[in-house]
Amino acid sequence: MHHVIVTSNLSLHYQGKRALDRLTLSVERSGVHAIVGANGAGKSSLFRVLLGFQAPTAGSASSASILGCDSAHLTPALRGRIGFVNEEHTLPGWMRVDQLTAMQRRLYPQWNQARYAEVVRNFNVGPAQLISQLSRGERAGVNLALALAQSPELLILDEPTLGLDVVARRAFLEALMSASIDSDATIIFCSHQMEEIERVADNLIILERGALRHMSPPFDFCERVQLWVAEFPFRQPDSSHLPGVLQVQQIDGLTHFIVFDQADDFGARLRLMGARSVHSMPVSLERAVNGFLARGHIANAPIAAAA
Repeated sequence: MHHVIVTSNLSLHYQGKRALDRLTLSVERSGVHAIVGANGAGKSSLFRVLLGFQAPTAGSASSASILGCDSAHLTPALRGRIGFVNEEHTLPGWMRVDQLTAMQRRLYPQWNQARYAEVVRNFNVGPAQLISQLSRGERAGVNLALALAQSPELLILDEPTLGLDVVARRAFLEALMSASIDSDATIIFCSHQMEEIERVADNLIILERGALRHMSPPFDFCERVQLWVAEFPFRQPDSSHLPGVLQVQQIDGLTHFIVFDQADDFGARLRLMGARSVHSMPVSLERAVNGFLARGHIANAPIAAAA
């Protein structure tokens, strides 16, 4: 099995809104795959369908599978091969940490106590502490430790650092990166924090309005996005005809063009339009993604699909 997640024309209407729009996606086994997108892009909806919590829209010729099994027919044994950590970090507050750990240990035959201890050590959590007495960051750490200790083939992290302070966020990422995860395990990581994506991701998946817009390694994506800065001595000309433009901004009298898949002749085009000075520079992953998504808000057609 080469793919841990496969969807075909997956559609989901949720509360009168199209949450997934004929989404076709294949995620290969192993590595860290980062899913990014604006709020409402369809990330959480995708996970609800994949994990069998919600069925695709009736009548749509769609399908979804996870670890080679139809998401609508997941067995308890297969669910045990999937770890899931979301932003809420909801745990039974009346239990002690060691009681919760013992309960989870009985549920998963592949439990790895050494890995649990390795991860939870990063958060200074004592076994006798009540869950209700833990901070949000400490609960996040326990949640991650529990998920990793079950030795999952697939670990889904849905905004796991949302609401954590800087110290807790750093501890969470370091624990994730240093944990002795099986070499063929696959991690799906969702976050709005691009610096987190840059640190951990091997593959970048951009969703927008429930559809796949782009997929490639983060470095490759950044290589295809470029910033051109031009100074127009008079009124800024109409740039709507320029190819590959993701975003145009006026900053301190200069015009900033974020462009996708454009060669150096883009600068020549700007000079022909009357630019007095033109120069280009690389962009950060955050600016590249934001520019890519901004293009989707001003035009119905995507500028690029999965690479």
